[in-house]
Amino acid sequence: MPVRDGKIKVLVVDDSATVRQTMSEILSADPAIEVIATASDPFVAARRLQSELPDVITLDIEMPRMDGITFLQKIMDQRPLPVVICSSLAAEGSDTLAKAIEAGAVDVIAKPTVGTRQFLLESSIRICDAVKAAAHADMGRFRRMRGQAAEPAKKLSADVIIPTPSGRQLVMTTTDKVVCIGASTGGTESLRHVLQALPMDCPGVVIVQHMPEHFTTAFARRLDGLCAISVREAQNGDPVLRGHALIAPGNRHTLLKRNGARYSVEVKDGPLVTRHRPSVDVLFRSAAACAGGNAIGVIMTGMGDDGAHGLLEMHNAGARTIAEDESSCVVFGMPKEAIKLGAAQRIVPLDRISSEIMYAYAHMQSAAG
Repeated sequence: MPVRDGKIKVLVVDDSATVRQTMSEILSADPAIEVIATASDPFVAARRLQSELPDVITLDIEMPRMDGITFLQKIMDQRPLPVVICSSLAAEGSDTLAKAIEAGAVDVIAKPTVGTRQFLLESSIRICDAVKAAAHADMGRFRRMRGQAAEPAKKLSADVIIPTPSGRQLVMTTTDKVVCIGASTGGTESLRHVLQALPMDCPGVVIVQHMPEHFTTAFARRLDGLCAISVREAQNGDPVLRGHALIAPGNRHTLLKRNGARYSVEVKDGPLVTRHRPSVDVLFRSAAACAGGNAIGVIMTGMGDDGAHGLLEMHNAGARTIAEDESSCVVFGMPKEAIKLGAAQRIVPLDRISSEIMYAYAHMQSAAG
């Protein structure tokens, strides 16, 4: 979706005057974003939409007169626009995530709450990045796929979580293979397409999907009910098993670890890496270090460059690497950056990613004798 007049125009819809003011201040502090209006409920927002269309709408869920999900459905039926759900729903209410995704939300972010300065700063970064990514989303492609801060903080690399490998890593011989997947904006539905197509005998999968805390549990549960393989949110120490996929929990970095000839995951705290927690770069670097040529790396739709350098490290360590091509990405950002670095051996559309994974897996099994 092209951004008009140089700035991303945003309509903030929330029943709380305090939240509307906070969101407006956070977004307006970014020079690339302009808040054109705020609305206290969907009816006020609808009247505003009659006079001017924003590039992005941020939308609360729990509001008077009409809830956010119903309003989202009406927007998608009448005039599809990128909508970012901004909610402070607790874990027990996070099943609403599935409804938001199914209704057409491009992204879901956590509403900032009272807390430490660092938490508020990180919330600001996440909100602004989500709005920027949504503004560049291809809504036509997104719909077809479904039908089927203040000053920017220093951008940290994966070095703050896991040291840069020194030279080519020696990986213990094993027949176990592992798939590591990274995605961001548009990834919730893209991952569904990939995981639904994987057979029950596929290698173990570890996934980083940029998503806030509490929402990954519901996201994993939704996918588990749709896929032949088992899907669940990762917990520290979980083994990586064939026919199983582990999704990094929101707000926690997830690394691949080696236990003898078997893989497991480590879930840990740490600063934002490439402006995200969990970070795809952190997962990919850990895979390069402990799995090397036994790994398959996949980078999919998303804004920014998280995962690009990590995929290159996997490639250099002997892993098979795959990037989603521009034709199927909702936002061609992360794969584009990986391709520019020469990190991707294969560049394929979304509907071929699962078959590429299984082809690479079969080739690796054959080579292992």
